[in-house]
Formats: sequence, C-alpha cells, structure tokens
Amino acid sequence: IDADSLPKAHRAIILKRVVKESEYIGECVFASDRMLTDVKEAIENHTAALRLPYRDKLDKSELRKIKSNIHMAVVPVGANSADDYLVDNANAPGFAISHDVPLSDRLVEKGIVVLDDRGNTYTSINIKERLSDRNFMTALREMGFESEKNKCFDQRTVNAFAASLDTIIAKYKKEYC
Repeated sequence: IDADSLPKAHRAIILKRVVKESEYIGECVFASDRMLTDVKEAIENHTAALRLPYRDKLDKSELRKIKSNIHMAVVPVGANSADDYLVDNANAPGFAISHDVPLSDRLVEKGIVVLDDRGNTYTSINIKERLSDRNFMTALREMGFESEKNKCFDQRTVNAFAASLDTIIAKYKKEYC
C-alpha cells in the first residue's frame, strides 16, 4: 500500500478488512516515509488479538512468534522511495493500492492489480490509457492550461473504494485460497 498520501479513512477501511480476512490475506505492507500511528496501533492490536487465545498455552518465546500480517515499511524520505520499495517487493499474484499512476504502471508490469483511492482498478488492459491521460493532462498544465481539478473525497468516493477493495479481496480468496 502506497500509504504516503492515502487518506486516513481509506487506511482504516484497509486495516479493518485485513484484520477480518487475515487468514486469507498474506502480508499487507504499508510503505511510507514516516511512521503512521494508526497503522502502528492496528499492528499492535492485531498482534495482541492473535496472541490472546494462546496466552496460557505457550511460553513467551513461542508467543512472540505470533504476529500480525500487517507491516509498516518506513522508507527514507525522498522522491519515489516508497514507490521503489513497493515495486522491489511486490510479487504476483497480489494487489496494491495507490493513486500514483506511474507507480501503478510499474506495478502492473510486474503482474500486480492496482486499486486507486477512488475505487478504480488498473490492470495491463487499462493502465497505459490511464497513464497516457495523466501525461497529457500534466503537459497541458505545464503549458499553462487550467485543468479540471480532482473531486474531493466524499462518502460516495470512500464507499466506492471500499466496494472495490471487497471485490478484489473476494476475487483473490476465490482464486488463491
């Protein structure tokens, strides 16, 4: 998850779903150039919940081996550092979450399906068109033309993201579990 600029409401949806589906979801990595307290707390709470049934049955060293599948990768501050981390560590089959179109293109080239923060899904079929649109709009802005601003996140946008996330998780559970 490209967590640098992902809205907190989206992170909450992801964290809740990953905890709920942890037996089906492999590793879930939030990459950012800073520690995200909500992710850190979710990792701690999930780990505690996973250990609770074994607290009286295992010794402390065995208990410490039980950990959340949610991880926080704090990368060095710098342009594309989180992006590079995600590309270097992504493996198919899998999916990623990012609103960064060039990053999405790099991940799709590795066989990763990408969900953006508005609920759009990018695959090898549609990413080049989206990248072309993005590059065209960037060129227009650089020439001084005003472009249409992105709509703000409203509840409908958040709901579209949540529905798309549920669809992707259901698909991966069906195909790989």
